[in-house]
Amino acid sequence: MSSDLPPHVLVLFGATGDLAARKLFPGLYRLAAAGRLPDHFEVIGSGRHSPGDDDTFRAHVRDALTEFVGDVDEAVAGPLLERVRFVTSSADDGAGLARAVAEAEDRILASCGCLLGDVRRLLYLSVPPGAVKGMVGMLDREDLVARSRLVTEKPFGTDLATARELHDVLCSVFAEDQVFRIDHFLGKEAVQNILALRFANGLFEPAWNRHTIESVQIDVPERLTVEGRGSFYEGTGCLRDMVTTHLAQLLGFVALEDPHAFRASAIRAAKAATFSAVRPLDPERVVFGQYDGYRDEPDVADDSTVETFVAAEVWIDNDRWRDVPFYLRTGKALAEGSRTITVRFRDPRHRWLKPEGGGVPEPNELVIDLADQPRIAIDVRAKRPGPDMALVEGVFRLDLVGDVPGADPLEAYERLLLDVMRGDRTLFISSEEVDRLWEIFQPVLDRRPPVEGYAQGTWGPAAALDLPLGGWRLGNHG
Repeated sequence: MSSDLPPHVLVLFGATGDLAARKLFPGLYRLAAAGRLPDHFEVIGSGRHSPGDDDTFRAHVRDALTEFVGDVDEAVAGPLLERVRFVTSSADDGAGLARAVAEAEDRILASCGCLLGDVRRLLYLSVPPGAVKGMVGMLDREDLVARSRLVTEKPFGTDLATARELHDVLCSVFAEDQVFRIDHFLGKEAVQNILALRFANGLFEPAWNRHTIESVQIDVPERLTVEGRGSFYEGTGCLRDMVTTHLAQLLGFVALEDPHAFRASAIRAAKAATFSAVRPLDPERVVFGQYDGYRDEPDVADDSTVETFVAAEVWIDNDRWRDVPFYLRTGKALAEGSRTITVRFRDPRHRWLKPEGGGVPEPNELVIDLADQPRIAIDVRAKRPGPDMALVEGVFRLDLVGDVPGADPLEAYERLLLDVMRGDRTLFISSEEVDRLWEIFQPVLDRRPPVEGYAQGTWGPAAALDLPLGGWRLGNHG
């Protein structure tokens, strides 16, 4: 374990759910294996329905570790599971939870000899936006706010009005610096690498502007269908689930000005300045789609008009990006799964240099693959060997991490859980960002585009294919 962190009681609401099984408990296991958890901590799982006694819940957590971690080291899992308990709670009744937290703190005090004021609480509130008010009220009534940091999951509201209501609810009980709005995309090494790529390389930053860049694509297609999440998607849809959150945050990282430091105040200020210059979306330049068969999914209405696909054109009205379109695309049941940023450069217009066979040369593109092992490809043109000045296409490929000596990457939730315990809000979303992003997307909610059908395994509705001038990188280039 790590004595760098103060003692903690971690309360995970929704502890028997999918997020906890896939990400939160595996994240805690990996942090424990790497010696990054506090020396003294307890974990309390909570929810409306108990899976049984503590041993039954521990068996549930162990099953999750086996499925999503793989080979589990008993020397790590055993001590971790000994610190795990389950207590039922709800917006109406949190008395049992309050007792469990107090008992956990007493055990920590007995083992570490520290003061109660030294023990932190991490409250992970993975509940729908409509349930937040009741749960926050319960935490307040049960005196669980002091010494706490509250983690909330997206979507942060369902529109501008509800986002502001949610903010008022949170800030009526918690101080703003206690609230950690999590978007796991920001915890990915590949996303943070966007900042290093831009600001640490003289090759890129001088060209990162409207004078050399023609357009930017942020493309996150998914092969998967809604996979049993029909009820969630019926109440949320693709725009709220993916675009106002993940894709908008990627836009912020790609487009921000030099923050001058990697700390919360600097990164947040730089993103806020960028978002303030983003033009509210024109619904006429947004395409909604729904994959064939979505209405047959469990918990989906027979006449549902919920979108499972979104493509949108976005403009940033500042000196760096004026007249450069940003294209966002994501959706379910598409031709492939990927997380790709494509920066398309302007044609240098030297017409005396022509591709082999004639025609108009393809634009240079910088392609950032945001996979767990991030890669960069740069399309270039070079002379074909031989007697004529004819051009051929080439590609520079850069493997960003590869075999870096001493590399110690963290999975997104590991990184973000660790940051909460450290009190580092750099990679979390401010209330100002949430408010501004809803202002940007509210016109699309007010005038929803018609939802167009598309076949599974394709690239979405036909209307979206030609949204970018020159087409999308993915799907056009294989």
